Amino acid sequence: MKKPAPFIERFGLWSAEQARQARALKTLIAKHKLKLIRLVWSDTHGHARTKEVTIPAFLSALSGGYNINVATTTLDASGARTFASFTPGGGMGLEEMTGSPNLTIVPDPSTFRVLPWAPGIGWVICDEYFNTGIPFHFSPRQLLKKQLARLKQQKFGLTVGLEVEWYLLRLAGDPILPENTNAIGMKGKPVRTFPVETGYSYHSESNFDIMQPVLTALCEHFEAIDLPLRSIENEWGPGQVECTFAPKAALTTADNLILFRSATRQITRRMGYLATFMARPAFPGFCASGWHLHQSLSDVSGKKNLFTPDGKGEPLSPVGMHYLAGLLANAQSTTPFTTPTINGYRRYKANSLAPDRATWAYDHRGVMARVLGAPFDPATRIENRIGEPSANPYLYIAAQIVSGLDGIANKREPGPQELNPYNSDFPLLPKTLPDALSALESSSLFREQFGETFIDYFLAFKRTEIGRFEKWKSEHGVAGHPADEATEWEQNEYFDFF
Repeated sequence: MKKPAPFIERFGLWSAEQARQARALKTLIAKHKLKLIRLVWSDTHGHARTKEVTIPAFLSALSGGYNINVATTTLDASGARTFASFTPGGGMGLEEMTGSPNLTIVPDPSTFRVLPWAPGIGWVICDEYFNTGIPFHFSPRQLLKKQLARLKQQKFGLTVGLEVEWYLLRLAGDPILPENTNAIGMKGKPVRTFPVETGYSYHSESNFDIMQPVLTALCEHFEAIDLPLRSIENEWGPGQVECTFAPKAALTTADNLILFRSATRQITRRMGYLATFMARPAFPGFCASGWHLHQSLSDVSGKKNLFTPDGKGEPLSPVGMHYLAGLLANAQSTTPFTTPTINGYRRYKANSLAPDRATWAYDHRGVMARVLGAPFDPATRIENRIGEPSANPYLYIAAQIVSGLDGIANKREPGPQELNPYNSDFPLLPKTLPDALSALESSSLFREQFGETFIDYFLAFKRTEIGRFEKWKSEHGVAGHPADEATEWEQNEYFDFF
């Protein structure tokens, strides 16, 4: 009986270019004397998960893939099981999810990196598949690739630039204590930290210089792993930093964001600091961090920006205006993907440099969709200011494509610019994660494009998180959703996870 072809070849999972890149990795591994490779995939939160394998195991994975447990999809941030995995259907009504089965992850050789801060370690992003070769239902990267395929069918490409805020804090130097360890369903207290600078001296060079040794180390490592960093600046809060990255193709940008967040946390931790991408840390005086997504459609070659207007008049081309209108029309139902944590909704306040409703204007930092560019300017783009820095990049970007293509397909119009956005009649963004999930639940567009299976899963997954928050509030006599300060639960849940 003829032996079946290896997994990747059998199901045709690589392009010819990926196969060529894979063949070159053996030489690269020898050149850098690598000992172990981190096989990385994104969970639903956008948190980097990994299995570290030996070089022989990795070389085998370049033909046959590598088995992992499906569990990281069924556990929330506290490690609590959100579905009855050991019952028929895995608690999801899906036969293939019964019993917490294995998946096969397939490395994408185009994402391979050598980690300069971890000697002898390589790193590569993987795609998840069932052992039948079918893409995994709940893989965020697979969902984005599906939406990018829709774009390609319509002769579009998507270019995305990143602008991400985060906090740098100094570790207190204490050991990890019992109070810092987690229990299933309950996160421990985060390790103690101190601010690195006093804050609220916007773009202060002297305050920035206090952080320079850490930021210089980050820059050196980012250059070594080919992250296209453009700038670093000191934002408002104490130790609040903003990093911007050059625009790249959408999938590359999403992969880079996963690497950027994980690398930043690893490098700073080794230096005695903590980096957090939690939107609103529970410290007095800390302001919220955001993640602004710059995006433009191109032709398939990526050489022509299709948002650029040809002459005076509208700030975007007709296709750009329709895409913009799609972002506005679907803003409420996209917020679970742009702002997936309970904590992130603390950003949506009037006069906060974050939007609180679905508005747009040219070069205006108070609206949700800020349009930038000019006639014949190849950098013309939409900056969506809706996101929080802990969002899953694959889901965030995929949601933008779904919304934008809806605007194009239905020739939606965005309406007039809003120059007084915090006092306008435009629709408000959801005030809480439960409100956002309700908007998503009723969206026929996202049920069609992300699939009923994924939407029902995602709703159940996030509502488990909300349920733990509501239980904590009840136990601690906290009423409603405190509007100003983040709660202790949020600090425990998100501060050292993102």
